Amino acid sequence: MKKVALIMGSDSDLPVVTPAIKQLKELGIETEVRVMSAHRTPDAAHDFAKSAKDNGFGVIIAAAGMAAHLGGVLAASTTLPVIGIPCMAKAFDGMDALLATVMMPPGIPVATVGVNAAKNAALLAAEILAVEDDALASKLSSMREDMAKQVEEKDRAMQDKIKEI
Repeated sequence: MKKVALIMGSDSDLPVVTPAIKQLKELGIETEVRVMSAHRTPDAAHDFAKSAKDNGFGVIIAAAGMAAHLGGVLAASTTLPVIGIPCMAKAFDGMDALLATVMMPPGIPVATVGVNAAKNAALLAAEILAVEDDALASKLSSMREDMAKQVEEKDRAMQDKIKEI
């Protein structure tokens, strides 16, 4: 199975990306977590992305706040899918990061999840890898079935509460 790279613009993004790391581990996907900055270490980010495919990666997840150019910098240097996680900062409640991540120029796409939505980034990465991995696809299908069962159980419990009103 291909690996997933999870690149943070700052170590302060670790609390945001922790759900992604946990989700990828739960699915048995090897994940490499790094800190690289689009602005302070652009050469390192470029070099990492340029060699990512040769190093066994299938997807790159980029988490960044504020100007949030990391996803675009990585995407400019590889043809691997890049998923951006806009991270909330004090200014603008993450809207700046969301717009910087989602508004890429034609030809350099960055798939973007919601602000701080690291778990969804991990699941999207898994779905991309599952296109060529039936075992992973089966795990994802089981997860979906479990989610549906949980919702059905909550509905049954809600119906019982409503009867008491």
